[in-house]
Amino acid sequence: MTIVPANAADRGFDLLFGQSRGVLSMRSFVRTYIQAERKRREESGEKGFSLIELIVVVVILGVLAAVAIPVFLGIQDDAEQSALDAVAANGASQAAAALAQGETPTFGNLSDDDVIVTISATPTLDAFCVTATEASEGTAVSGGRTATSGPSCS
Repeated sequence: MTIVPANAADRGFDLLFGQSRGVLSMRSFVRTYIQAERKRREESGEKGFSLIELIVVVVILGVLAAVAIPVFLGIQDDAEQSALDAVAANGASQAAAALAQGETPTFGNLSDDDVIVTISATPTLDAFCVTATEASEGTAVSGGRTATSGPSCS
């Protein structure tokens, strides 16, 4: 590694006129420049951030918010649909177990104010379809998303 001159003016001259002596001289130049800028600000009484710096930060935050909010909403919708798919799959497992034992499937443990779970009209062990439907705004009326699971679902 090359040793750089101790004089800050020499380092600046080397960088400005293409006679850089490596990464170490660049770091030294940047460090010296930042220290000189701090000293100038202290002497002139400048404190805080400039208006341009604040505007740049606000613009960056605005762009990030404009990108992040739609992505977040899409993830939330996917999660709600996945939860409904899981309820339908659990209902299909429960129906298969009940039908294998010769019982009529019931879904009292899966249905609530938010989800209605139903099964096809005449279920048999190899031909049934469980449907989970999202209820509309806390009512027992279906009208939202649906998910199906079972051997005869299409």
